[in-house]
Amino acid sequence: MSDAWLGLAGFVGALVLIAFGLPVAVAMGAVGVLGYWWLNGWAGAAYVLGSTPFESLFPYSFSVIPLFVMMGVFASYAGLSRSLFDVINAFIGHRRGGLAVTTVGASALFGAICGSSLATVATIGRVAMPEMKRHGYDLSLASATVAAGGTLGVLIPPSILLVIYGLLTQSSIGALFIGALIPGVLGALLYAGAIMVKVWLHPDVAPKAPRTEWRGRLRLMGRIWPVILLFAVVIGGIYLGWFSPTEAAAVGAVGAFVLALLMGGLTRETLRSSVVETAALTGMIFFILIGAALFNFFLENTGLPQMLIAAIQNAGLSVLMVTILILAFYIILGCFMDSMSMILLTVPLLTPIALDLGFDLVWFGIVVVTVAEIGLITPPIGMNLFVVQGTVGGLTQGTVVRGILPFILADIVRLVLLVAFPALVLWLPGAMG
Repeated sequence: MSDAWLGLAGFVGALVLIAFGLPVAVAMGAVGVLGYWWLNGWAGAAYVLGSTPFESLFPYSFSVIPLFVMMGVFASYAGLSRSLFDVINAFIGHRRGGLAVTTVGASALFGAICGSSLATVATIGRVAMPEMKRHGYDLSLASATVAAGGTLGVLIPPSILLVIYGLLTQSSIGALFIGALIPGVLGALLYAGAIMVKVWLHPDVAPKAPRTEWRGRLRLMGRIWPVILLFAVVIGGIYLGWFSPTEAAAVGAVGAFVLALLMGGLTRETLRSSVVETAALTGMIFFILIGAALFNFFLENTGLPQMLIAAIQNAGLSVLMVTILILAFYIILGCFMDSMSMILLTVPLLTPIALDLGFDLVWFGIVVVTVAEIGLITPPIGMNLFVVQGTVGGLTQGTVVRGILPFILADIVRLVLLVAFPALVLWLPGAMG
């Protein structure tokens, strides 16, 4: 067996191990070490196992991950999700389907200060689901809206997935954040459009809610200044060149801590919980990064990426056809893997192919993360579907799945637009230099 075919066998083997329930980090790490042993003997495997875990986490740029995680945790304890939902609901909640659109808008804004899809679903779900149930919304529409809205936290900056993609491909994290803005807003608008179409076809699934008077709207608007301020400082600071993404993450973490303290959401117990939650999530991400580094080191030594590039060139496929095949591969893989594992497992393999085809890595990253979003709400193991079910008592998986199709179709429309018009991603980073 040639080295390249051994790499392909290792890739398939890692997928099989993950499908059988082995933790992603363990599956990738074990296949990487055993594969490198097969190629270079025990001495080579021992060297890789001794050096790669340290080298994979040593770069200073990786400190951005725990800082953005901490920012999102403190933002949750500050109660910002409740304020966002109440303000948007005050303006559009009285319209048919307005509470569902409010949920999408609140998810998009909270995702902008959280950066995590699962955290956005859990936080917004606790606020939005009781309101939609109280006003007689169909549970399928309500739960699917929460699950789909949470995916916006993956793309709208600051996004942990974009940070990891940037670190893996040596792409500018700032450019990725800027490039994700228009696709993120487009996703929110398409989700809102999907809700409106659903409500137009079936008016009974989303009754109208009471109207809020202008006095109440203005009073509620005074509660969202912390969100606007935090987003403006963190993202605006990156765009204006005031500080790097790592420095922005530190500023955001401190700002979210101060807001949680001022708004009464930070006690001794919640502070302890925040630190533990940040450490646990960061540890999980870093453990997966170590496994991915071991696995990718093995793949690079097999020459598998180069074999795939040669196979594509010899097949005579057009760039569009290869793009469609890559996207189809990601959508199928997203039905069985969580988005972070999928990014870590596949991006090092596909990045050389993307470069050979002439893709801009910022555009490719936004497209890949968009496809990862689809995986978060695609049965059978879309992670957001399970988080919604766990957040709302008495909700079955079938109920959530029945309402998710319009949102998947909206994501596919967005994906087609991003492929057809790369300027949707690249125009803003180019305009801002």
